Amino acid sequence: MRNKLKTGIAGSTGYTAGELLRILINHPYADVEFAYSTSNPGVAVSSVHTDLFGDTDLCFTNEVKPVDVLFLCLGHGISKEFLSNSHIGEHTKIIDLGNDFRINPVSDAGGQTRNFVYGLPEINRQQITEARNIANPGCFATAIQLALIPLASANLLNSEVHINAITGSTGAGRSLSETSHFSYRENNISIYKAFTHQHLKEINKTLKQIQGHVPELNFIPLRGNFTRGIFASLYTECARDENDIIQLYRDFYAAHPFTHVAGRPVSLKDVVNTNKCLLNISKHGNKILVTSIIDNLIKGASGQAVQNMNLMYGLEEDCGLRLKPSGF
Repeated sequence: MRNKLKTGIAGSTGYTAGELLRILINHPYADVEFAYSTSNPGVAVSSVHTDLFGDTDLCFTNEVKPVDVLFLCLGHGISKEFLSNSHIGEHTKIIDLGNDFRINPVSDAGGQTRNFVYGLPEINRQQITEARNIANPGCFATAIQLALIPLASANLLNSEVHINAITGSTGAGRSLSETSHFSYRENNISIYKAFTHQHLKEINKTLKQIQGHVPELNFIPLRGNFTRGIFASLYTECARDENDIIQLYRDFYAAHPFTHVAGRPVSLKDVVNTNKCLLNISKHGNKILVTSIIDNLIKGASGQAVQNMNLMYGLEEDCGLRLKPSGF
């Protein structure tokens, strides 16, 4: 029988960490050794992540223990600081769910040089299997890249792309803000960071690596009046026949267990609570329309992180990630 991987989580009280704990607790080849939190040491994990009541007796700790894999679920920009201030053994592999190493993949924190591989398995699977450190992609970036990289791989992404994507309130994190509380979100939709969202940098970087050049990406992110999921719709000019484009996407993702081309319109309930990305492609005149949907907390964060862990340790890619969507 295979020994279980010892895992730890830093930044353990947020939505992303809660989903990661749920997945790891039920993973057949993982044990959670610690959940690091400076604000809740000694407090039961299930008192914060109440959906885990009865599933774990784990308590938060402010000590970092030796583990095989350390997941960083810290706020953006905090991972570098954490690595500088913590003693992390060289044998420990790191999966960072923040944005610290997505663009600049080298860390010299804590006297160690760590090189991070961008953890989008649909384009970097081989590199991930050989990596010691992973920069997990952002949630919007995941949905948008999976919608565009087949076109880029065929050098068909040559006209500006118009992107409209709406995300649930969990995408804003657990801390309360003016635009995340119930009274604001309920019966409301609003635009934020139009044309300037931080995930554009990693999207552009990926597309440039694949195709060599990147057309203008016009990205309009929206806050939705629901809790979880991303629904992205993208269109761009493309002369190829609709059936040819659909086959291009199906061939590109044929070997990937979580990204699928649906032959029908898709909706968020098809993917919420799963590690899936579902795509729908249609042609309208000279424009190709791609719809891409994911759960922002799973395929857009914690599930993809575990998918990367599986690849790093030679496990089946979907191990511990065969999750049922909330279809109704």
